[in-house]
Amino acid sequence: MMESPSPMDIEQRDMIVASETVADDFPPLEDFGSSDAPGAASAAGPASLEAIYDVPVKVQAVLGRSRIAIGALMQLKAGAVIELDRRVGEPVDIFVNNRLIARGEVVMIDNSLGVTLTEIVRQER
Repeated sequence: MMESPSPMDIEQRDMIVASETVADDFPPLEDFGSSDAPGAASAAGPASLEAIYDVPVKVQAVLGRSRIAIGALMQLKAGAVIELDRRVGEPVDIFVNNRLIARGEVVMIDNSLGVTLTEIVRQER
C-alpha cells in the first residue's frame, strides 16, 4: 500500500512550474566535447538527445524545511521567522522534477541569488 505524501513532500507553490516558463527562459546548453574526440559518443549519443533539449524541467533549491501547525501558520505576520532544519553554511539541496540530484552553496551573482553545485547525488535505481 502506498503512503500518502506528507505536507513537506507536496510541491512548493512559490517555485516556477513548467507551465509558467517558455523554452526561451532557459539558457542554451553548451557542447563540451566534439565528435572527433577519442571515446566520443556514437550516433546514439548526445546528438540523439537534441530532441529533449527544449523540454522544460522544474528546478528547486531547498534551503531547509520546517513543520508548523496550521494555527501557528495562520498567526504569522510580515517579519516573522520560521526556523529551518539546516544551519548556516550547510549545503542546499537541488531537486529536478522533485528528485534530489545535487547539493550546493548559495552564491550572489550580479545582485541575484544562485547556487554553485558542490556535489552530484547518485541515486540507486
